[in-house]
Amino acid sequence: MTSTPTGLPAARTTHFQLPTEQAYARAGGLALLVLAAGFMTAIMLASSIAPGYDMNRAAISDLGVIPETGLLFNASLAAVGVLNMLGGVLLYAAHGRTWLLIIFLLAGLGALGAGLVPLDTSDFHSLFALMAFLFFNIEALGAAFLVSGPMRPISLLAGLLGLGFVVVMIIGDGGNTAVFGAIGHGGSERLIVYPVMLWMVAFGGYLMAKGDPAR
Repeated sequence: MTSTPTGLPAARTTHFQLPTEQAYARAGGLALLVLAAGFMTAIMLASSIAPGYDMNRAAISDLGVIPETGLLFNASLAAVGVLNMLGGVLLYAAHGRTWLLIIFLLAGLGALGAGLVPLDTSDFHSLFALMAFLFFNIEALGAAFLVSGPMRPISLLAGLLGLGFVVVMIIGDGGNTAVFGAIGHGGSERLIVYPVMLWMVAFGGYLMAKGDPAR
């Protein structure tokens, strides 16, 4: 221990290092990876538990009104909303793009609302679900501006594919069910959700490994 000229012990100084942009990006990536992997696992488990559930004809949200799976599905969907908003805020601390933060928040709000308002309780569920369908896929397109290399075309492909099937869903639910083809309503809805969830797993891993989104 050092001492002052008077012979008294010198005061100890402590330096606190603030989180870096890389740390925020990695934390955001972890939140998104947990979100996507957890939600896909919850859908898989709920689909296997729900009695008589028909993946070809039934909507994903039907899992939220079946007694055996309602709590699992609705809780996981609400968690998706919270984690997406958290991930968006953490990424904003790293990249500073307000427009992208808004997209993350809107997507998260859609998922949170759909989880808190099950399909059989209010028509607002469908509005929240459509909001989530749109903005999660727009989120993938927006995130393409933060990444480089193969991750950029992967982001664009996932977002465009999901938005394409949003259009298919709107046409089919409007009365032209033939547009669903052999995969049915359930398969078409999953092509809105699954590609963007798989993208999010990859994007989360990318952020945790790289930790330096473009500014």
